[in-house]
Amino acid sequence: MIRKVFIRVFFLTVTVSALSQQKPHYTQYVLNQYIINPAISGIENYIDVKVSARDQWVGLAGAPRTAYFTVHAPIGKKDYRTSATSYAIPGANPRGKYYWESYTAAEPHHGIGLSVINDKTGSYNRFTSAVSYAYHIGLNSTTNLSAGFAGGISKISIDGTRHDFSGSGDPIDPATGSAISAELFKVRPDLSAGLYLYSRDYFIGLAAQQVIPQKLQFTDDAAFETTGKLVPHIFLNAGYRFLLTDDINAIPSVMVKYITASSKSGFQPELNLKLQYRDLLWVGGSYRHQDGFAAMLGLNVSNTFNVSYAYDFTTTNLNTVSRGTHEFMIGFLLGNKYSEQCPRCW
Repeated sequence: MIRKVFIRVFFLTVTVSALSQQKPHYTQYVLNQYIINPAISGIENYIDVKVSARDQWVGLAGAPRTAYFTVHAPIGKKDYRTSATSYAIPGANPRGKYYWESYTAAEPHHGIGLSVINDKTGSYNRFTSAVSYAYHIGLNSTTNLSAGFAGGISKISIDGTRHDFSGSGDPIDPATGSAISAELFKVRPDLSAGLYLYSRDYFIGLAAQQVIPQKLQFTDDAAFETTGKLVPHIFLNAGYRFLLTDDINAIPSVMVKYITASSKSGFQPELNLKLQYRDLLWVGGSYRHQDGFAAMLGLNVSNTFNVSYAYDFTTTNLNTVSRGTHEFMIGFLLGNKYSEQCPRCW
């Protein structure tokens, strides 16, 4: 009897998860918006590589763990400059007043990219690999608009070896109709699309992930009538850069996610603030509605790579069993000469 209750609770949890947020959460998306919007592909003047690891709700057994690798680069972008973006050239700050006054929109060009993401929660695991394409055009002398899409596949699996709730080693799971030692998995297509408007002092992005609604059902037991679904995730974010001094910029931004059944309204807003000293150091913080707070710190090293760290503290009941969330990210700037990037990042 106890075992059946656990089985039903487990599959109810999977179903609820399938009807709420199904894509991983990222605290440092403000430093790598490509992870949520394929229209970012090729926005830089270099090959942008990011590697990240996220350990959520530390101390809670089976809590989410996410790792990803992304890379994207421009194609046909001919307006390369000669100064570096990661370190100020002698006598000038490439993110100061001169940068604002001399910024020009990028020439029309293409961008391509690749993302590989693995997200694991308990016995549930999702592995996604996708390639992206974007096209950037200039709307005026200082503003660009890009549109992009990403397509790939997701392998969504459940490790049946973790479902022996009775402790007896019984190899039969009546809820799934399969042996406990088996891995149940489904392979589904994955499609994302986005738009990105960017200039010297602002950005606005709109993206949709998991565009194709699909069924996701692991059990063959007729007693479980509820079928899980993969639902679209909508992301709207915007930010503006303020020049506090010639060395310090403040970039407030907002993100609003819409995911069916993820909350009472389906909306998940959050606020961010990033303070940046030249192209060397940044600190930031964020607040997620009905979830918690986060702090962030990052450093550019030479003209080659950057590192950053974020710590999340939840204000939900999980704070009684969790020691917070850690997220690390390292980025590599390959072939960096100059950046056409908007104020969203460095």
